[in-house]
Amino acid sequence: MRPIERLIPERTKDSRRKGVSPTNAMKFTIRHTDPASAARVGRLETDHGPVDTPIFMPVGTAAAVKGIFHRDVRDEARARIILANTYHLYLRPGTEILERAGGVHRFSTWDGPMLTDSGGFQVFSLAGCRKLKEEGCHFQSHIDGSRHLFTPESVIDTERTIGADIMMAFDECPPGDSPRDYAAKSLALTERWLDRCFNRYRQTSPKYGHYQALFPIVQGCTYPDLRARAAENVKQYDADGYAIGGLAVGEPTDVMYEMIEVVNAILPEDRPRYLMGVGTPINILEGIARGVDMFDCVMPTRNGRNGQIFTSEGTINIRNKKWEDDFSPIDPEGTAFVDHVYTKAYLHHLTICQEMLGAQIASLHNIAFYLRLVTEARRHIGAGDFTPWKERMVAKLGRRL
Repeated sequence: MRPIERLIPERTKDSRRKGVSPTNAMKFTIRHTDPASAARVGRLETDHGPVDTPIFMPVGTAAAVKGIFHRDVRDEARARIILANTYHLYLRPGTEILERAGGVHRFSTWDGPMLTDSGGFQVFSLAGCRKLKEEGCHFQSHIDGSRHLFTPESVIDTERTIGADIMMAFDECPPGDSPRDYAAKSLALTERWLDRCFNRYRQTSPKYGHYQALFPIVQGCTYPDLRARAAENVKQYDADGYAIGGLAVGEPTDVMYEMIEVVNAILPEDRPRYLMGVGTPINILEGIARGVDMFDCVMPTRNGRNGQIFTSEGTINIRNKKWEDDFSPIDPEGTAFVDHVYTKAYLHHLTICQEMLGAQIASLHNIAFYLRLVTEARRHIGAGDFTPWKERMVAKLGRRL
């Protein structure tokens, strides 16, 4: 199949970032499309290296994927981009330390692309200790109770100091069951904040010599007209990419898929689309089928630490006694580990003993599984048989073994 080249157009003079040449803008190329769905294969080029899409981004909340060496995330799991959290890095180690270190890449020694969320989801999850106002969000630290204020401007400043390749705009993430009047007011506030985010973004420059993109976030809860309005609104910013937020927060799965379809029918086809915080392996495959390019979720590591193992044949609760004497590999189609083939019995033993190696093996295996899944998705999109492969995988991945 001949690649389809769609490059992000060069910015006009009026939309250029201060201190950043438009020729340095992130480039996204669509290489293949699936004839039976909206799935596509692309390449996103950043100053820290290229990222082939669809891609899963392991979550490194505190600039580290919990419990796993960078070398293993990169070399064993084959991760090419990771996500860090603005809220947590703002509180610890703080922006002063990060700036003195030369940004998050040098501070953490991760030399690949990075993305930072805005911290909005974390702040708004602190429902008992935050106040939402037009200026921003007042909140108390979950660490020591100290009081802080996030505004659209201060969040952009913080993300500039952190220095990730992709920054997210500050937004409000309403609950999935929000009534329509609250969802509409929340979206209006998010849109006003978004304008302030881009104004600040254009007034500032990267601090560490590499380009930083800013992605707007489409909100609107579970209301198709609000989602459509939000998607139309974000297009005016001619951004390097776009995010879909506020899903997988309690709404039914079929509603989530409907909202993705509504939004992706409006967002520009020549820019990457990032579905935030989603989700299960099945969610990812269904998202890819609907035109999503980027995903992140804590599920591989968090669930791995608690004994849930994702495999090509279905999901395992490795704590169950049935695995006590099962000496077969964790996944017959492969694991993250080049030099070792760990068995279900061994991982069961480590998990029951609460040996930290068990959590590490499970987390790394799950991340590698997610990344192998999106790699296979790219291969099947390129081969033109993604849809039948996806249907077979969804049937298998839904099993409880």
